[in-house]
Amino acid sequence: MPMIPPLAQVTWPALRTLPGATPSKFTVDRLSFFYGKTQALKDVTFDIPERRITAIIGPSGCGKTTLLRVFNRMYDLVPNARAQGSVVLDGEDIITTSKLLPLRQKVGMVFQRPSPFPMSIRDNVAFAPRLLGWSSAKITETVRRSLESAALWDEVSDRLDAHATSLSGGQQQRLVIARCLAVDPQVILMDEPCSALDPVATLKIEDLMVQLARDYTIVIVTHNMQQAARVSDVTAFFLLGRLIETGRTDAIFTAPREKLTQDYVTGRFG
Repeated sequence: MPMIPPLAQVTWPALRTLPGATPSKFTVDRLSFFYGKTQALKDVTFDIPERRITAIIGPSGCGKTTLLRVFNRMYDLVPNARAQGSVVLDGEDIITTSKLLPLRQKVGMVFQRPSPFPMSIRDNVAFAPRLLGWSSAKITETVRRSLESAALWDEVSDRLDAHATSLSGGQQQRLVIARCLAVDPQVILMDEPCSALDPVATLKIEDLMVQLARDYTIVIVTHNMQQAARVSDVTAFFLLGRLIETGRTDAIFTAPREKLTQDYVTGRFG
């Protein structure tokens, strides 16, 4: 069984560059967020670089998942939820846009637990393309391309009509990633995508994330410090709704500027 390296054995790949070294995909400026009268995010300002993996870390209730909900406007489904400030994606402010369908095609989401639709493997990947009215030939091509990109094609190519729930947990999560890729997103949001998986499946998802970051911007929320260290290029540490520190992942874990960051990544609280 492959072993996942602990934090002490992590090496820092050369691709890990400072946020300013690549174009920004998201520019977050003075973002605050409220659930009714409860403030979940407080005056958050930072950039998320394009085609890199950004890890959002922090203890439970610090605003990590709320931030993901802002990035594709999922908070519209929550009563009395509202955002202030701006989040600019490719020159357009997500907070004020009315073009939600294009936004959600551009910004896909992978949830904590695998969430395949109750249908076949093929139909899961083809679901959104069919809604968009794509041709049968294009859908067939998209199903294969998406499953290949999610490192799942070789495992399921001979049983595309099998029910999605016949797959293992790790395969189901890769199927959900393939479903996300089918509509050609630019950004993939991942909310603790490995928390329900065993170590072998976790390693496959982590390897997949690194491969996908060549073509996509990935933002991952994780409680797993080792995972953030292994896969991310940039790390942002949140506490009580505030952004405490953001920067290159190796710097965050080996030489953080803020004592709160050091205390968190070394396990003194959280």
